[in-house]
Amino acid sequence: MIAILVAATVSLLVALFGTPLFIRFLVRRQYGQFVRQDGPTAHFTKRGTPTMGGVVIIAATLIGWIVSAILTGSIPSVSAVLVMFLMTGLGVVGFLDDFTKIRKQRSLGLSAKGKIIGQGVVGITFAVLALQFPNENFRTPASTRISFLRDTNIDLAFAGATLGLILFVIWANFLITAWSNAVNLTDGLDGLATGASLVVFGAYVLVSLWQMSQWCQRIDTAGPSCYEVRDPQGLAIVSASIMGACIGFLWWNASPAKIFMGDTGSLALGGALAGLSIFTRTEILAVIIGGLFVIIVLSDVIQIGFFKMTGRRVFKMAPLHHHFELSGWGEVTIVIRFWLIAGLFAALGTGIFYAEWVVG
Repeated sequence: MIAILVAATVSLLVALFGTPLFIRFLVRRQYGQFVRQDGPTAHFTKRGTPTMGGVVIIAATLIGWIVSAILTGSIPSVSAVLVMFLMTGLGVVGFLDDFTKIRKQRSLGLSAKGKIIGQGVVGITFAVLALQFPNENFRTPASTRISFLRDTNIDLAFAGATLGLILFVIWANFLITAWSNAVNLTDGLDGLATGASLVVFGAYVLVSLWQMSQWCQRIDTAGPSCYEVRDPQGLAIVSASIMGACIGFLWWNASPAKIFMGDTGSLALGGALAGLSIFTRTEILAVIIGGLFVIIVLSDVIQIGFFKMTGRRVFKMAPLHHHFELSGWGEVTIVIRFWLIAGLFAALGTGIFYAEWVVG
């Protein structure tokens, strides 16, 4: 528990006091946001706001995680290392995207092909490594079984280990891409994605803590409903580090934002969420815990699909938060109400997780 508290506190402080330093650095170099021309006109005033704030989130998370390990004398778990690799790797892809926007003075960054290749290299590497490193009980960080509240009977390795590995790589990369894009789409209003993310990662702190207390490897306390997770404590520490970093960054990202997280932050946070859902065996439950992100993605899918079929739009603009902007809602009002929705989804998902253990 001390390691978790240290990780959250250090990452929060690093993000809180490091963000203004990074803002000054970006302002000196004139690294500002370019706003899409087809977006809400109210956003034109945000042009030039420093971006790439995800660098601070990633750095604060890494520092909090490392300091926690040093101060508590613990060795970082394989699962934690892999989640941090995924988060940092996707953050690098996002950074290249953000930097391209700034260098080329446009609102579009890397080409779709370049972005897919970058995400694919990181995602495939993560997925392959996730099925390696068995511990003394032969448990690997990930499992080829599709999971909801824990592993189900749906096994991707139904026809052998080779096919299982291939199918798992595809499944893991689908989750990584889906969650990265979901957080990216949500990052459209000041503080919206950051606030929603800290709620979601806070939920994963609770999930990992409960798995740690009911871990199958705790021979003295393990019961019939124990969790077959390789490194629950390591995952709790990572979740706490990310949550703390989001809290510290939100201080400067809240309306009116002094800095945006950019694709650097949104891809990193989405990747971390995907990694945690895979390693905690809650891949489907994550759809509920991160319900706000799912709703925002669905609004975009519905808008595009309905327009292609009928030539008409369901919403005034997609993603969903822009629809409410054009309906006359204030930005702060939308953000706070969406935070409330994110909190309700996270509470619902965590409640379902706990209720399954009680009933089981």
